[in-house]
Amino acid sequence: MAWKTLDDLDLNGKRVLVRVDINVPMEDGRVTDATRMERIVPTVRDIVAAGGTPVLMAHYGRPKGKTVPEMSLRHVVPALSDILGKPVTFIDGDYGDSVAALEAGQIALLENLRFNPGEEANEAGFAARLATLGDVYVNDAFSAAHRAHASTEALAKLLPACAGRLMQEELSALEAALGTPERPVVAIVGGAKVSTKLDLLSNLIEKVDHLVIGGGMANTFLAAQGVGVGKSLAEHDMAGTARDILAKAETTGCEIILPRDIVVAAEFKANAASLTVAADACPDDQMILDAGPQTVDYIKSVLKDAKTLIMNGPLGVFELAPFHTATFGVLDEIASQTKAGQLVSVAGGGDTVAAVNASGHEADFTYISTAGGAFLEWMEGKTLPGVAALEG
Repeated sequence: MAWKTLDDLDLNGKRVLVRVDINVPMEDGRVTDATRMERIVPTVRDIVAAGGTPVLMAHYGRPKGKTVPEMSLRHVVPALSDILGKPVTFIDGDYGDSVAALEAGQIALLENLRFNPGEEANEAGFAARLATLGDVYVNDAFSAAHRAHASTEALAKLLPACAGRLMQEELSALEAALGTPERPVVAIVGGAKVSTKLDLLSNLIEKVDHLVIGGGMANTFLAAQGVGVGKSLAEHDMAGTARDILAKAETTGCEIILPRDIVVAAEFKANAASLTVAADACPDDQMILDAGPQTVDYIKSVLKDAKTLIMNGPLGVFELAPFHTATFGVLDEIASQTKAGQLVSVAGGGDTVAAVNASGHEADFTYISTAGGAFLEWMEGKTLPGVAALEG
């Protein structure tokens, strides 16, 4: 891919505008999960080490172009300073004079970009104003790269531009997983609805060798084949689409793996009385909440021969015991194969990351993306404006 990294630009003595994602959860004015902040540390550290002055730009929440005090980035400065190990200068209002006064190696954070309507409108004037603040542009916010905003798209075309360390890591991992992967490639896709992942499924069946479908999506595929799914979550109006996907997979040579056996219960709650039955034997008064052990064993056998794995979604209702069993069993196998050096494993998406963390395998994947929508759009084969702007 034709994008530059920090190593390709001279940063010494330069003011470096860095688009980051520090849209972190907060409660009572305190950051409750600093993961996104921690992941920008390598970029900031390397810019300072190269003699640059990082000026961080970010958004917080959805203020819709208006100043909303509770969405001010001022609130994250103490936590950000702690994580970076250096004081962070907060810059509000008219950025220009304050940025010009920064000393070499100082770290600054601009106020929430989305307080200005020009940010989400990808307004050339706002991007030009930002461009006057720096000499170099670095995008380290892959999670915002699917948005064509002033700070992710227009600004990248006005200054020498490159990817930060986190963006570089994300793009390299995704290229290894879907761009030029080592085969066989297995994708695991779960989630509640087929309708939200049509583009993803259509793209994957052209690129992977085995596609495991889990969660509520699997129920829709079973129902589309005439299998009774009882009271399970399923999109019966998507039956025709599901059958089309199955037919297309046959022509591309992609094996679609659906549950062979299922775990059912009458109630959607933790530790509900459950039963394991064949995939076509769901009682009318029960719902499918997990894949069964035969399904897990088959997925594990496929993973043993795989070289690349990409995961977006769990196999069952992993939040409720014992319906986490299939997801955790497969994660155990992925972790084992990855640690043995036999598998490149990439996971992303909110539920997926939560499941990986809950299973204790967050350190065992080759790469875990925290990007959400951008990760999904990349898997769908879409062009991400923030990435495209760095190319060429």
